[in-house]
Amino acid sequence: MKIGAIIQELEKVAPPAYQESYDNAGLLTGNASWECTGVICSLDATEAVVAEAIAQGCNLVVAHHPIIFGGLKKITGRNYIERTVIAAIKNDIAIYAIHTNLDNVVAGVSNKMAEKLGLINRSILAPKAGLLMKLYTFVPGAHLEQVKDALFKAGAGQIGNYSECSFSSGGNGTFKASEGTSPFVGAIGERHTEPEQKLEVIFPAHLKNSIVAALKKAHPYEEVAYDLVNLSNDYQEVGSGMIGELPEEVEESAFLQLLKDRFSLDSIRHTPLRGKKVKSIALCGGAGFFLLGRAIASGADVYITADVKYHEFFDADGRILLADIGHWESEQFTIDLLFDILLSKFPTFAVLKTKVRTNPVYYF
Repeated sequence: MKIGAIIQELEKVAPPAYQESYDNAGLLTGNASWECTGVICSLDATEAVVAEAIAQGCNLVVAHHPIIFGGLKKITGRNYIERTVIAAIKNDIAIYAIHTNLDNVVAGVSNKMAEKLGLINRSILAPKAGLLMKLYTFVPGAHLEQVKDALFKAGAGQIGNYSECSFSSGGNGTFKASEGTSPFVGAIGERHTEPEQKLEVIFPAHLKNSIVAALKKAHPYEEVAYDLVNLSNDYQEVGSGMIGELPEEVEESAFLQLLKDRFSLDSIRHTPLRGKKVKSIALCGGAGFFLLGRAIASGADVYITADVKYHEFFDADGRILLADIGHWESEQFTIDLLFDILLSKFPTFAVLKTKVRTNPVYYF
């Protein structure tokens, strides 16, 4: 098993194109061509996790947080980042980070939090725009299904929980083949009119090259006419945070106790209780204060995230119950998420969860 094969499966779930511009997800140390001896799933790649990988005979650490976030100008071992990188390189340990791209997919970090709370009717809190494209092409009627099948297989036609979505309408196309061509229909030097179907499908923009390649391979024409259009639509499958509902509304204090129990929390920092029952819950793993306005606008009763500053608590302003449960605490189940993804793809391969507690914050 090559490390590259494992990375390929991870990137099907969380494509690198979905990471934020400031992020540094991807293979940080090691080589994708190495044979993989085992995988350690962790929230952070630290010296202790690298040591654990060595002890367990695993040469790949899959971590949520990138150990290399900004540029490294020197690697002298002066801090934990440099020491971790040195240990990984000296011992041929590959470190792969799957960060905001895993945050931004519908089955990602925030969804795992929602699962732990038993939320139903879940959807992305802040879907991203500008990530979709539409393909228009023109196909002889007899080959329409063949081309559609190829495009669907390449990843086109997915809208929410619906797959193989398309639209087609009839018309006539014309062309005149020049000398040296091999037209599928018609004669060289004569204008030909062919009954065709205009086919439309949408697809994630990062799949553009594979979509066009699939179109050209399946299409019967020597020269394929097509248009690609960028869409401004929100992409409901990609974005920040999650919103869902409790099966039954509960008192605020009862919900906070549920949150504490499900996430094994020592404490919760929160705004004043509003004296209302809660049902709609918004959440975001990690530092998610930037979504407070979206959570309020959604009508959520509670917003759960981490790393909220003192003055930011005032911004809830009685409109929502804001709860800060801690960064590591909010993302702790990402280890389970990564483990489940890899185990489902490689059921007979050595995939392990770290036993190292990487949370740097303790409570007395």
